[in-house]
Amino acid sequence: MSSQHINIIEDDFCRVILDAVPSPVFVVEEDVRIIDYNFAASKMLAKDRKSVVRKRAGELLHCIHSTEVKEGCGRSQHCTDCIIRDSVNQALAGNKLIRKKERFEFITEDTIKEVHFLITTQPFRYHHNQFALLILEDISELIELRSILPICANCKKVRDDESYWNNVENYLKKQLDIVLDYSVCPECSKKLFYYA
Repeated sequence: MSSQHINIIEDDFCRVILDAVPSPVFVVEEDVRIIDYNFAASKMLAKDRKSVVRKRAGELLHCIHSTEVKEGCGRSQHCTDCIIRDSVNQALAGNKLIRKKERFEFITEDTIKEVHFLITTQPFRYHHNQFALLILEDISELIELRSILPICANCKKVRDDESYWNNVENYLKKQLDIVLDYSVCPECSKKLFYYA
């Protein structure tokens, strides 16, 4: 790739817009090598631009699998299941937006850290080359909060964020846009519809 592609975002207006996005945004190619990135991503990487550009995302994000083989990110057995790599390749192959949630494990200061990401990939063409925007939104806190559901031990109502008690159906509809479809399980069916 020529040096003109090292910094794709050459226009100041485009740079300002990209840097205004609060989530880390990377411009990557099909091998998930980083071509450019925004300010939020630079805080995540904590490295200078020259040491980031043209490196694979897993190496820079300290994916636990990026050091399993000497070839690095994208080359170990676990990389075939990498949701980031898969999302980028799906977006580029189908020329469409891809959004997925996934749990990742990263090495930070000799400890393994677990992070939940909402991954968005969007393909685009620039100077006859195919690239993808890779957006990583950390949803770990949201996942943790959603996993703790205060429910009354007696009536089974659920307490929402405003400390109101709602029946489970209303809570799920309001918080997660889930509508329950009622049916009767075989055990209850025997109890309810037992004819002697």
